[in-house]
Amino acid sequence: MDTTPLFTNDTIVFGLLMLALGFVFFTESIKTGFWSKFYKIVPGLFMAYMVPAILTTVGLISPEWTSVSEAGIETEGSSSLYYVASRYLLPAALVLMTLSIDLRAVFNLGWKALVMFFTGTIGIVIGGPIAILIIAYFSPTTVGGIGPDAVWRGLSTLAGSWIGGGANQTAMLEIYEYNQAKYGAMVFVDIVVANIWMAIILIGIGKRDRINKWLKADTSSIEELKEKVSTFSEKVKRNPSLTDIMIIGAIAFGAVGTAHLCAGYLAPFFDQLVAGIESPTTRNIFTFLGSSFFWMISISTLIAILLSFTKAKNYEGAGASKFGSVFIYILVASIGMKMDLTLIFDNMGLIAIGVIWMTIHALMLIGVAKLIKAPYFFLAVGSQANVGGAASAPIVASAFHPSLATVGVLLAVFGYAIGTIAAIGCTILMELAAVS
Repeated sequence: MDTTPLFTNDTIVFGLLMLALGFVFFTESIKTGFWSKFYKIVPGLFMAYMVPAILTTVGLISPEWTSVSEAGIETEGSSSLYYVASRYLLPAALVLMTLSIDLRAVFNLGWKALVMFFTGTIGIVIGGPIAILIIAYFSPTTVGGIGPDAVWRGLSTLAGSWIGGGANQTAMLEIYEYNQAKYGAMVFVDIVVANIWMAIILIGIGKRDRINKWLKADTSSIEELKEKVSTFSEKVKRNPSLTDIMIIGAIAFGAVGTAHLCAGYLAPFFDQLVAGIESPTTRNIFTFLGSSFFWMISISTLIAILLSFTKAKNYEGAGASKFGSVFIYILVASIGMKMDLTLIFDNMGLIAIGVIWMTIHALMLIGVAKLIKAPYFFLAVGSQANVGGAASAPIVASAFHPSLATVGVLLAVFGYAIGTIAAIGCTILMELAAVS
């Protein structure tokens, strides 16, 4: 089947994404009439995600496609925009948003951030087996299968992805040897359910004051951090010169280049080191160390934190975090274009498992947040550090304030570290649920 979109040239697609972002920001700036009322309900960040999703749904653009020639020969095609945004613009954004960070104030955010992160992890661990039990009651065949075709084996890859990230997902595929011919369906569920949940979180950001009031949350530590950064920004604020902008670019992409250089050595080194571990379980627990994306994000953040102790932090006054925000919005748009809204109705059985699974994750987060009076920020970032990983957690965190992006990264990196072992625990429970 030919699924070629109208536009396949990435230059044109990028232009459409930028026009979409321009449309969102222009309409959000209108303070009267329909758009003013609209953006009081729907956050601009959500629209930056949803408009590209609509462009994909109507067939104008697509993250990947199959072209069929007149001779019947199929050719696979794909867009490189998400890769470029996540590998180049995301680390650059993290550097620019972290330049002015007050690391002590970040750690002063306290224990509630970690509690919400681990609550999110536990929600994923127990959500999988509960979802299987519920669906099995109505449709046993949906969660059936034997040997490599067993659905619980495929769902193990979702657990890896939703607690850690791509490296952990691949590790779970290797550990439980799921039929790779059927693996695409699991990736599909991952994309659909995780993106729906991210969309809900983005909508919640626009209503965070009301949510925090309901949670009876103490947001003083977050407000203190935002105040410190805002005060510092005002203190060093200046009209940026061309020199300022070029130096900001040099800092951002110099750090990205350094991160990629180091990751190019560290990822193969640890990949080889981990491959030498005799125990298969232990070996797969540390698979994330062989991920170049993990090292690239970690090193970029570390460089930025080190620069925050130097005079480089003064470039916040020339708009460093604003440039970082531009990169983040481009990343959001490229994530949005991966979502074809019509596919939600395909393979409803697996989608139902994913939705129930994510609902349990969400309910646990809401319950614990209410219990410990944690701010919505900790709920949102704690969830995305698990489900979205290093690509999504900084997006959600920076939506509250650019200075908070680092919190998302630190928790997401932690998610990488515990992702595989927690996913193994989840899979053991899912196997028991499937065969019960």
